[in-house]
Amino acid sequence: MSYTGIITLAIILTNVVISWKGFKSRAFFNKYEFEVERIRLYREYRRLITSGFLHVSWKHLIFNMISLLLFSGMLEADMGPAAYVCIYLGSLIGGNLLSLYIHRRESDYSAVGASGAICGIIFASIVLYPGMMVSFFGLFPVPGWGYGIVYILYSIYGIKSRRDNIGHDAHLGGAMAGMLIGLMIEPAVIMQHIAVIIALTVPCVFFMYVIIHKPHIILVDNYYYNQHHVLADIDDVYNVEKANRQKELDAILDKIHHKGINSLTKTEKEKLERYSRQIS
Repeated sequence: MSYTGIITLAIILTNVVISWKGFKSRAFFNKYEFEVERIRLYREYRRLITSGFLHVSWKHLIFNMISLLLFSGMLEADMGPAAYVCIYLGSLIGGNLLSLYIHRRESDYSAVGASGAICGIIFASIVLYPGMMVSFFGLFPVPGWGYGIVYILYSIYGIKSRRDNIGHDAHLGGAMAGMLIGLMIEPAVIMQHIAVIIALTVPCVFFMYVIIHKPHIILVDNYYYNQHHVLADIDDVYNVEKANRQKELDAILDKIHHKGINSLTKTEKEKLERYSRQIS
């Protein structure tokens, strides 16, 4: 591995440290996990990135980090640290944005994992170097494209079973984002590897279409839905909170009109100042 492998090692170390903190502290885990309500309603957009460095278990973490190591060497050494990080973070965000769209009406939906980012690295590597082989510590070499297909099939199974807190549907978004970013950086390979690109793109696009437009085919009634009932529509929650904030503001303004601004309590003044900042 070249010196640029330091970036991959830094990413792995960051995942290990943050995941370990999440294992030890549920409060820390909850603060940074992907959660639809916190992102859409409270605009905690940092969760689109921070959730990608949390994992549900050591098994989940180790599997993801091994997958990253298998595909990172050639991509990072050949493309350079900046492009490599761009693919990693772009895939992470792209995968979570797809997940956010799919689950936009499920206010209690949450997930974690670097899988979207790693799927992006895997699929960028496959379209740029379709002849690459990967192996576990030099043993059992398999074609890179074969490993990628197995990874996606595992993702589809995870979407269907929904037995964990892993963001399986972000895998597809991450894979597509990784391929697109990789091809934007190296557009010359498009015509050279067009068959591979089509072979990987078609199933990803198909399952993305199914998940978005015909989710009943994949999302079945199971343990997850028996334990995690879908709460009120996120838009309804937002509208209710917005209406309540407006009532509060109207009450404060009415009090100022009748008694003057000096009649406001410290809490009311703080609320008025906060509302003013939001409007400006």
